[in-house]
Amino acid sequence: MKFSHSFCVQVSDIDEHKHVNNVAYLRWIQEVAVAHWEAVASKEILDVYTWFVLRHEIDYRNRAFEGEEITATTWVGEATKIKCERFTEIRRDEDILVEAKSIWCLLNSKTQRPTRITDELRKPFGMR
Repeated sequence: MKFSHSFCVQVSDIDEHKHVNNVAYLRWIQEVAVAHWEAVASKEILDVYTWFVLRHEIDYRNRAFEGEEITATTWVGEATKIKCERFTEIRRDEDILVEAKSIWCLLNSKTQRPTRITDELRKPFGMR
């Protein structure tokens, strides 16, 4: 159950070394995760739940430059009662630029407190 988003590297993503800044990769990891959540979850689920990032592990494999077409792909792995792991790969064609693993906690939107990940949430995202 992978979800992908493609985009072009903008001048604002470039750092003083003339390649994509590490912070831009982190932003893209967040953006593709949110886009996946919004694309798959029903309106009812979106109204009740939200996610909070607890941890990111990012391996930078290659550099990217302004004007290049990039694809960020994400998918969800194992889930516990209130947390799940999410994986992300950012590529330029066949070149892997970044591999990341993030840990997310499910929150009740109203109370902002952790809440249980139900089967209603597990199935559409392929959570194990």
